[in-house]
Amino acid sequence: MASLYSDKSGNRRLQFKTPGGKRVILYLGDLPLRQAQTVKSYIERLIIAAVSGDNIDTDTAAWLTRINDELHGKLVKAGLIVPRRVVGSDALGPFLDAYIAKRVDVKGLTAIVYGHTRRCLVDFFGAARPMDQITAGDCEDFRRWLAAEQKLADNTVRRRCGIAKQFFRDAIRRKLIAENPFADMAACSIRENRERDHFVGMAEAQAVLGACPDAQWRLIFALSRYGGLRCPSEHLGLRLADVDWEHSRFTVRSPKTERHVGKESRLVPIFPELRPYLNEVWDAAEPGTEHLITRYRDKGQNLRTQLERIIRKAGLKPWPKLFQNLRASRATELVSAGWPEFKVCSWLGHTEAIAKKHYWQVTDADFEKAAEMPDGAQLKTRRPAHVSDGRASPRKTQTPDFAGVCKGVLSVTTPKVGGTGLEPATSTV
Repeated sequence: MASLYSDKSGNRRLQFKTPGGKRVILYLGDLPLRQAQTVKSYIERLIIAAVSGDNIDTDTAAWLTRINDELHGKLVKAGLIVPRRVVGSDALGPFLDAYIAKRVDVKGLTAIVYGHTRRCLVDFFGAARPMDQITAGDCEDFRRWLAAEQKLADNTVRRRCGIAKQFFRDAIRRKLIAENPFADMAACSIRENRERDHFVGMAEAQAVLGACPDAQWRLIFALSRYGGLRCPSEHLGLRLADVDWEHSRFTVRSPKTERHVGKESRLVPIFPELRPYLNEVWDAAEPGTEHLITRYRDKGQNLRTQLERIIRKAGLKPWPKLFQNLRASRATELVSAGWPEFKVCSWLGHTEAIAKKHYWQVTDADFEKAAEMPDGAQLKTRRPAHVSDGRASPRKTQTPDFAGVCKGVLSVTTPKVGGTGLEPATSTV
């Protein structure tokens, strides 16, 4: 593929053909043979990558960052690589801004998460930091900083490190860096965390509904707690035309699941608990109104912060995950009421595996129901007989209380053992 030879003066020359068929001769001077062979090996890799259209491997990309401008320029002229970028054009801040601006394919909430990760990276590393100067050790420091200084939850830290890995992967594809410093960071995926589960009971839900400022906020809350909708995307997409009063159901469009075939929308029953709040907004809608929720559609609206205020106004303490806990409560409630799991998952728009992992909970009512006697009476709490005033006393053999009927023990006749004993005879003596 490439030929290495020496001229009469002992200078090394490397000859090869570009993917376009042009013959190129590189003059390497009096480079030692071993180093000249190294150059030959890397150039052959560049030719293979150019022909196949594959990315340059990390070892070759690192070698390109070390060679001098003269050799780099010759490889550029041969069409094997692109020119070196002007110093500062591979800085972290400008790259992240350009990447996020190009991602017009992502949903609005995903773009917001990208922005949060961009802010954290720039705050920690600085906008002018060259991306190829960020090491794997720096990324570990960044991860610890997110947890210790920014006080972010473990799954939030994982999520932001995962997105950072995605940013740097794009930089590799654009040949700005040779390797991804986040590549070996363990467990960037989201981990199950049930410590923030909270079942929002009917009493709590009704108290919050009573504290809502208007009918549309009552519907937002009711759709989350009694309809199991994802907030805000599914709430804001709900139209008056989606409500089928005749068949007591409504259509929910889900931006989160629309990329899955057949899951861009689902039908949800108009549950009895939800009906009055849906009917209230429907009746108040002006002619020509398209969406049910019209007052809280601005991008600057922070429904989570507003809901937290409403919950405090109701005299309650905000639960850990304000909207997700509402959705999980409804999922748990429907399954506990005896609805088949596949129907509940169809109505709420998730799989049974996701429900088991993130939504379904064991509630206080489950414990109370499990402790009921068949006739409805409750089992009484009893102190062990050998415990008195919190101090253990020597155990005594006691006959446990028994409410059943005891029958007399049948008499047993002890059989007599013959002269040969129990074992069969083995000798005539």
